[in-house]
Amino acid sequence: MNALTPYAAFFMRLAVGGVFLLHGIGKFQRGIGATAAFLSAHSIPFATIFALILITIETVGAVCVLLGILTRAWATAMAVVMVVAIVAVKLPGGQNFELEALLLAGAVTLVALGDGPLSIAVRFKQSPT
Repeated sequence: MNALTPYAAFFMRLAVGGVFLLHGIGKFQRGIGATAAFLSAHSIPFATIFALILITIETVGAVCVLLGILTRAWATAMAVVMVVAIVAVKLPGGQNFELEALLLAGAVTLVALGDGPLSIAVRFKQSPT
């Protein structure tokens, strides 16, 4: 283990959380209806419900990941979002999916790493007494 290892989760949280947040803000600004229409056009059932879930993961989840709060849980949800994006949208459309694959890899890495020592969650964890 080298001296930079404790910072790995921090930098991965910044990258993954930052990209998800930017995309989530865009979806939020366009509205649930526009996001639901996009999902429906790609044969995603219950499009309005999933639009709300998607916007929540990409905004609230991204902020939590950036801060290091429940990182593993939110990263798991982000990984699922990326698998669905690749399988349901990118592959059938013959589109490139490099960004989605990198975000999937980053999310899976965060599932493995967790919050890391540079996170808000560290303040709330009790040390053994």
